[in-house]
Amino acid sequence: MRISARADYAVRAALQLAAAQDAGPLKAEAIAEGQGISHKFLEGILGDMRKGGLVQSQRGGNGGYWLARPAESISVAEVIRCVEGPLVSVRGERPPDLSYTGPAESLLTLWIALRAGVREVLGVSLAEVAAARLPDTIVALADDPEAWTNP
Repeated sequence: MRISARADYAVRAALQLAAAQDAGPLKAEAIAEGQGISHKFLEGILGDMRKGGLVQSQRGGNGGYWLARPAESISVAEVIRCVEGPLVSVRGERPPDLSYTGPAESLLTLWIALRAGVREVLGVSLAEVAAARLPDTIVALADDPEAWTNP
């Protein structure tokens, strides 16, 4: 699986908003500066997140961006889907829409399992990531030395 710069930036921006949830709207410039993201690129991402219902915005001196829902109710997966589309696709199709025959028949089960695994890992909420309270299952996966090596 490849996480694009766009998806990475979207998650980082959402985490910046989650961390400032009680502080009021954040200006795009502040988010961009806080995360080392190009302001112009970030504006497009925030626009997509607004259209996707994840953030709200207000113009003006007291304006800025804020999460549309509590950070506890927004998953990392939702943010990625909002800016990139489906988490797992094969040739641009969702795994349930595929079919295989012969020796490749069980490949569909593998793709479905991959999608389930990605959903489980990326199902962590913005609040959990922002507060560094990742679920034990996620921490255990990352603690495995094999997770850090290139196969």
